[in-house]
Amino acid sequence: MTGGATDVAIDAVLAGPSAPLGTTGSLSAIAKAPLDGPVAVGPNGLEGDEQADRRHHGGPEKAVHHYAFDHYAGWRQDLPDAEPALLARPGAFGENLSTAGLTETDICVGDLWRAGSVLLQVSQARQPCWKLNHRFGAADMARRVQTSGRTGWYYRVVEPGVIAAGDRLRLIDRPHPAWPLARLLRTFYVDRLDRAALAGIAELDALSPSWRALARRRLDRGVVEDWMARLESPGG
Repeated sequence: MTGGATDVAIDAVLAGPSAPLGTTGSLSAIAKAPLDGPVAVGPNGLEGDEQADRRHHGGPEKAVHHYAFDHYAGWRQDLPDAEPALLARPGAFGENLSTAGLTETDICVGDLWRAGSVLLQVSQARQPCWKLNHRFGAADMARRVQTSGRTGWYYRVVEPGVIAAGDRLRLIDRPHPAWPLARLLRTFYVDRLDRAALAGIAELDALSPSWRALARRRLDRGVVEDWMARLESPGG
């Protein structure tokens, strides 16, 4: 069972358009900028926010992305050659919400959080992809994010509304206190064939269907899926 803060300030609300990513020829909306005023939030996320690859990003199960600013200091230490401005302020990881005081250890699958007038539910952790490698100029950045457990997480929107920087993020309900995201991530990426944990994950009704299906596949096949295509950029 997790502890941690249950009421924190939302320090930044961020959104951004799709744009070319480095020299890859691919579009990405990973570069987010803070919004000055309130923004409407609906089932597919923040008004005006974009996702270039709607197959793997966005949609109701990944409507709002939250990344802990708590992790930035660690990344500055781990990535001394990164562009200083990139890690000086929120937005480096494509997040829509930035806070201090909540991490993957404190957040549980299915948590209901009130953000402004919006009701959000934690739907899954983030599965980092190769676009982070280009964002940070580090060929193994996506793998580092996955290995570190500093992934960020997604919400589905239970009740649409309006949100702004300075609003509070308050925990309303915690239906699965035994499943902090840190435990979920450890099962998927460290203890990868822990059958008891995988069986538990497969039954988490508040978890995104794609993650539950992944747990079931591991149980059925007894093998871990190949992460190469997700973690490595096109061409290696």
